[in-house]
Amino acid sequence: QYLHFGSLQKGEITDSEYTAVIETEYRKSIARNHTATHLLHAALREVLGNHVHQKGSSVQSEHLRFDFTHFQQVTKRELEIVEKIVNERVRKAETVATEIMQLDEAKKAGATALFGEKYEDNVRVVQIGDFSKELCGGTHLYSTGEIGFFKIISESSVAAGVRRIEAITGSSAEEYVRENVNL
Repeated sequence: QYLHFGSLQKGEITDSEYTAVIETEYRKSIARNHTATHLLHAALREVLGNHVHQKGSSVQSEHLRFDFTHFQQVTKRELEIVEKIVNERVRKAETVATEIMQLDEAKKAGATALFGEKYEDNVRVVQIGDFSKELCGGTHLYSTGEIGFFKIISESSVAAGVRRIEAITGSSAEEYVRENVNL
């Protein structure tokens, strides 16, 4: 029997045997975009300032969306710099390390937490070199190099003081550039 986790309800598992099947490329695409989201957050803070904080995100296999605090439109030049920083980190192929820590220990170590989010006593810290350290339970790559390529495709306002960046990674980013660059 095959088990689809999205349709599984508590108490439904019996003594039957099940086989879990992981769609590896689909999961890798999500991990690629999720790890890129962490790099994007750190790059935005570096370029725009420490007032930048995540207000929401959506990580899909096809793209990522990142909402953050900022008081004005991000300029084209600032977006270019952010994109450049992320791609430099991708090329460095930095290790993406995870560690389970006590919440206060993680905060003392400088891990970024989402404001208003409730955390357990033990948390998972995802660290990318000396560039990014965040509390996160999501799926990630082992190295930033696995992202391949990062491309911002839009920046917009979603609310007063909240901006949104949409971006793509890997072969989707390569295809986007191929379709949008005239040689």
